[in-house]
Amino acid sequence: MSQAHPTQALFPRLLGDIGGTHARFAWMDKPGAPLSHVQTYRCAEHPTLGDAIQRYLNDRDPARPAACALGIANPVTGDEVRMTNHHWAFSITALQKELALQRLEVINDFTALALSLPSLGGADLQDLGGVRPAPEVLAQPQAPLALLGAGTGLGVSGLIPSAQGLVPLAGEGGHATLCAMDDEEDAVLALLRRSFGHVSAERALSGPGLLNLYRASARWLGLPEAAGMQPEQVLPRARAGDAVCQRAVDLFCRFLGSTAGNLALTLGATGGVYIGGGIAPRMLPELRASRFRERFEGKGRLQALLAPIPCFVISSPTSPALLGAARALDRRH
Repeated sequence: MSQAHPTQALFPRLLGDIGGTHARFAWMDKPGAPLSHVQTYRCAEHPTLGDAIQRYLNDRDPARPAACALGIANPVTGDEVRMTNHHWAFSITALQKELALQRLEVINDFTALALSLPSLGGADLQDLGGVRPAPEVLAQPQAPLALLGAGTGLGVSGLIPSAQGLVPLAGEGGHATLCAMDDEEDAVLALLRRSFGHVSAERALSGPGLLNLYRASARWLGLPEAAGMQPEQVLPRARAGDAVCQRAVDLFCRFLGSTAGNLALTLGATGGVYIGGGIAPRMLPELRASRFRERFEGKGRLQALLAPIPCFVISSPTSPALLGAARALDRRH
């Protein structure tokens, strides 16, 4: 959603990647300049998004941005935005006036991440099977790309080649229904349905979802839950030998593979499947040793179509969604 200005190339720019837990900001001084002054703040420490932005501006220097682009973990369907995984709510028009911006662009965070995909390569992309294209093909994809990623929630997007260039998709595929591939997964989903009714992919493939899988695994295995268990404890405890945590991580990898395969088929994403978010980079050894790829390719008669499709975990020290947000300001409407 854009509050636009006749001049497209406005600088300097404030860029943001707003999740349910953290808000990341960066600065771009001029066309082609690298991102600078990258800072991360906890959302819970700020009453409003405007307060978080003002803190960033006060922390960096007295300069004020001419334009701002924000990727936010939420649907953006009009002027009013109310976050699903945090209490922040705001009017795009009012925020633009509050910050005295000539232009403000607010898009879904995974739409922003999708816009950044052609700029990623090398160490930014960790392979999870399939045939890795040449660098020039990665930079100029001719086939659709799929994108999903688990963090506070589950983001889903894609990038589609067209005569007008690459078009990012804005959707809420993380709330699509999660499916099972075997009896154990059926039993786990049945346990989750008792708590949630509808079991979306996000109920398993997110930070809170990993904890949901831990609790369901404890019941499935008939073992006690650890008191006060938190999502960030599941992976370290799995690596330390905790059987319930190991089962939860295994289920996470399997469900992620199934969901990624479904998305690849839905979008015809023969250009590749990209996995963002904060969880997959930390879980990379487990993903590579798991049945992720088996589940990704295990689509019956379409297995041969999926087998060569590369899957990548996005592992970048700076949030690529910030660069995607900058590209959103360069698009014409």
